[in-house]
Amino acid sequence: MPKIKSILIVEDERPIARALELKLKNSGFAAEPVNNGEEALLILGVKKFDLIILDLVMPKMDGFTLLAEIRKRGMDTPVIVTSNLSQDEDKARAKKLGAIDYFIKSNTPLTAIVENIKKISDGGSAREKVPTAPTAPQEKENNNKIKFKVKEI
Repeated sequence: MPKIKSILIVEDERPIARALELKLKNSGFAAEPVNNGEEALLILGVKKFDLIILDLVMPKMDGFTLLAEIRKRGMDTPVIVTSNLSQDEDKARAKKLGAIDYFIKSNTPLTAIVENIKKISDGGSAREKVPTAPTAPQEKENNNKIKFKVKEI
């Protein structure tokens, strides 16, 4: 995968989108947030991104529909899913639609997502040597006080 420079954040929860945008920018990435799948499709029609971070539960167009539409249009932009949907079926469906990784937001520190993106950008694979939170129902907080939980696909 080529070096990642620009990232589209598709997230309807504005505080999470903003925190992720700031973390990514502080790590040297260009990050642009949009609030739903329809907005994402519009911007993807005029601008190229190296990576998409995609929530699944959003108004107007959900993440599964957006992911299917991206692939239907022949776009090969890598997609990392961040969602609170934690069922194995949801993870399998996202992966089948082409997601390269899947993070449970309530279980994953933002720094883990950013570190994963750095590893991928440096030529590694998704989740290669990325610290993960415990699988027990414990929660970790990052500096922005947003709680995420990590689960493997």
